[in-house]
Order: sequence, then C-alpha cells, then structure tokens
Amino acid sequence: MSIKSIVFQNPTLRLIGAALLLLGIHNASVYPYQSLIAIERIGLSKPAFSAMLVMASVSAVSASVLFGIWGDQRNNRRLVALLATASSATGLTLMLAIPSQISLLLCHGILLPIATSLYGQLFTLARLAGPEDPAQRDRIQGFLRSAMSLSFLAVLLFWTFVFGAGADVMAVYLSAGAASYGLLLLIYLSWPKDGATPWKDQPSGLKLSQAFAEIARPRVLLRLLLLGAISASGVLYMVLISLIFDASPVRSTSDVALYVGMVAGWEVPCLILLPRLTARMRRTTLLAAGSVLYSVQLIALPLLCDSPLIWGMTLLAGVGGAAIIAVPIGYYQDLLRDRPGVAGSMLALQKLVSDALGAGAFAIGTAWGGYEAVALIGVTLALAGAAVLHLADRPAPQTVPSA
Repeated sequence: MSIKSIVFQNPTLRLIGAALLLLGIHNASVYPYQSLIAIERIGLSKPAFSAMLVMASVSAVSASVLFGIWGDQRNNRRLVALLATASSATGLTLMLAIPSQISLLLCHGILLPIATSLYGQLFTLARLAGPEDPAQRDRIQGFLRSAMSLSFLAVLLFWTFVFGAGADVMAVYLSAGAASYGLLLLIYLSWPKDGATPWKDQPSGLKLSQAFAEIARPRVLLRLLLLGAISASGVLYMVLISLIFDASPVRSTSDVALYVGMVAGWEVPCLILLPRLTARMRRTTLLAAGSVLYSVQLIALPLLCDSPLIWGMTLLAGVGGAAIIAVPIGYYQDLLRDRPGVAGSMLALQKLVSDALGAGAFAIGTAWGGYEAVALIGVTLALAGAAVLHLADRPAPQTVPSA
C-alpha cells in the first residue's frame, strides 16, 4: 500500500495532515514578517526584539516540555492540543484588535510560542497512530510534514501578489487568525478522545523530576544542543530575510513572500523523498549535507540580495532545509523511544536552543558588523554543530578478536 493511501485511510493521520496544512498557513502568515512588523511597524528596538526572541523561546520550551510530560503522564493529549491552539487564537486576536508593543510582546513573546508546542504534539500523535516500522514511519511523517510546506508555499505566493497590490504587512494577521481558529475547531471536532484511542498509550508513571532527568542525561542533552546549533541557521534566515530585503533598493515586501515561498516549494518534494535516503544513510550525514547547503544560502542573503543570483539560492535552502526540518523528528523518536510526548517536546527544546543562539547571533552580529556578520555567525554555528554531531554518532569501531 502506498504512503498516500495509508495516510488517507487513517482518520487520525488525515487529521494530522489537515492540521499541518493549517499550521503552514499560520506560520507563513506571521513568521517571515515578525521582525519587520516588530522593528519597522510597532517600533521595537533591535535589542528589544532580540530579548523578545529569547522570551518567546522560554515560553515555547516551557509549554512544550510541560505539555509533553503531562501528555505522557496522563494521556490527555487532546486537552493539551486544545490549550496550545487556544493560545494562538488569543494572541492573534490581540494583534488584530489592539496592535501595540504590549500586544506584540504578549502575542509573539508568550502566546504564539506556547502554541508552537502543537507541532511536536502532532508528530507525537503520528508516532502513536502510525506503523511501528521505522522506515515506513519516516516516510509517512515526511509526507505529512510536506503538507505544512505546501500550504506555507501557497500562502506566501498569495501574499506576494497582495503586497504587490499595495496591502499593508499587518494584514498577515487576518490569514493567521483564520488558520488558528480553523485549527481550534478541527482539533475540537476530530482529535481522538483521550483514553479511547485504538492504539496503546500507556501512562509513563514518571514524576516531573524523573521526566526532566531523562532529558538532562548527557547523551540526550549533547545532541539537543548540537541540533539546536544546526537549526539556528533557520531562525536567522527567518529574521534576516525581511530585514535584508526591506533595506534593499531593488527588493520589496512581495519579494520576501516570493523568496520564502520558493524555498518552501523546493522543500515539498524533498520532504517526500528524504525518508528514502534515511534507510540508506546515517541521519547525521543527511544533517551535515543539509547544513552545508543551507549555510551557503544564509551567507548569500546579504551578499547577493540585489543580484538575480539570489533566486538560485532558494533551491539550496529548500534541499538543505528539508533535512534540517525533517531528520530531527525521527531522530528524537528513536532517541527517546518509550516517551513519545517527551520526544515531541524535544523539538521545542531544540527551538529554545536555536532561538537563543539566533538571538545572540543577531545581537552580536548587528553590533559588530551588520547583517553579514549575523549570517556568518549563523553559518559557523550550523557547520560546527553538524560536524560534532556526526562525530558523536559515528559507529563504534569494530574490535578484531585476537587469535
């Protein structure tokens, strides 16, 4: 049976696919433009914006880890998903009704970050509802994740034309709000009832301190830090793209949407094809290759922004980004095989590391030498993280028994 057939015949996997489509609309509406909105429209200073990124990271990781542990302890995953989505709807409503610095800090610093925990929860649900075979599981999750990139692409192309027609950037909160309320309704109506699922979801029985101790094991913590360093390049890409294009004499807001949309467009087929490579190559090898490609694109942003060559970088970003996005999902599920909720929350912990590193790189880079310096710091972090992770996960040498 094909992966597409498996997904469409399973109501839970269909729910996850639909939720990721809406999540792609939500993310494409706000994240490529949040730095532009915060600094140029709402009037936050660059240091204050960096502080907001750190605050957002703390909010996201606190919610995701606590929600993940709570879901493993009590198997109340539907309630957790509803709380996360309600946070997003509340934050976006604030920005629509009362756009101000306080609303921005509440929305982007606390409420939207809490809602990011839904991403990990969706893949926790996919792990529970999907097949046990790792190769088939990776292919299904890659197919599901491509749905998010597909809607991300469609929305960015939409905003390319809307901004080209003269719309204000604050209009992105309309599509983000519609997606958020759609997610809330979808989860309320379709998420499997807690305690009535067809699969076994045994409570972990761990206390909060015991669950945190599992995450803090050196073997887990080291890999979390290294994956966070790799994904910091993606954080900086989202921060820099709108600022660099806005400062360019030949680029516009519509070009931001077109560029990010083209990157997402390349990600879609790569996300579908990538799981086939995980059966033949080490995950860390794929991450290293993806980091190199993505780093070339990141350093090219400030250097080639005014050149037509910049559009060729979207291919490198799409191929490299697919590896950075997709590989950690299965990596954490194998690393914490018996704790699906905690494994899902590792994505948020990784985001905390990458956001903190990204905020530091942005603050240091802009003070030191501008956007080129920020990109250079991001590239250094990503390549160093990929190299050390590849060494840390290398196979143990075979010992030859003595005669």
